[in-house]
Order: sequence, then structure tokens, then C-alpha cells
Amino acid sequence: MAEITLRVNGVERSLSLDTRVSLLDLLREHLGLTGSKKGCDHGQCGACTVLIDGRRANACLALAVACDGLEITTVEGLADGEELHPLQAAFVECDAFQCGYCTPGQLCSAAGMLREPGPSAVTGDLTEDPALTAEEIRERMSGNLCRCGAYVNIVAAVHRVAAERAREVAGR
Repeated sequence: MAEITLRVNGVERSLSLDTRVSLLDLLREHLGLTGSKKGCDHGQCGACTVLIDGRRANACLALAVACDGLEITTVEGLADGEELHPLQAAFVECDAFQCGYCTPGQLCSAAGMLREPGPSAVTGDLTEDPALTAEEIRERMSGNLCRCGAYVNIVAAVHRVAAERAREVAGR
């Protein structure tokens, strides 16, 4: 057993738990935050994606004890009270989900991805920070699978938010 303290969606939580407990199981079974889904439990589908100190990670692969002292953001923590996160609103507007099982992981992954600068495997010029085209978004979101095949609308939703943020930055 280990004593850990982490900040989950802005709330400090202290727990005593087995050192083998994954972050996903801590969130779902110990804290009742069931937004992050247990898809494959092997880090292959991305349904459990959360943000750990602002960076996206598969919660099924992270040990809870390794997150001691860190900030964890789940899909439940993206919205600001009753106001949806821009990505959540765009997912609704673009109909970017069908069954919805992958949506929490897709949302957290997209939120983290939008903050990650630099090139990807499809970037032509590796010395530049490329615009987030549909091709870039597909590459950067490739760790999040959707069994329903809602990719076209997921990419459209993420692209909409990326374009809005780029306009805001340019307007400053």
C-alpha cells in the first residue's frame, strides 16, 4: 500500500492504495470518475486518455503511484462548470461521435494535442511548427481509435477549434 496525493480536475485527493493500481482504475473505481473508459486495458485504443500535467497519456498504462503530486484532468474536468470546453461544443456541433465510447479519450487527447507544438510524422518541413491541417490532426490523433468510424467529424471538430485558436492568436 502507498499513500499518494494528486490533484484531479482541480481537487486535491489523498488516497491509500495498492501500488499496482493503474491511474484508470483509481479514477473509475476509487474516485467514481467513469468518463475515462476501459477499452482495451493495453494502451492500444486511447479510450482512457487523460491529461497528466497537461500532457495526454493512456491512464490504463500509468501507475497511480507514479502520478503522486501530479495534476490529472479527465473529461469531467474539461468543462468550466456548465460551460462546455470548446472541443466538447465542437464535437456536438460537428456530430463527432456515434456510440460515444471513445469520445472522452478523443476529447482529452485533442485538448492535449492542441497544446503540443512542433512537427509530426506527416509534417513536410521539420524545422517549422505546422498549421493543424486535417492530415496533421489525423496523424496526431492516431492513438485514439473509434470503432464507429466517426473520424471525419472528429477531425472536423478538432480542426474547428484549432482554427478558432489560430485566429485568436493572430488577432492579438
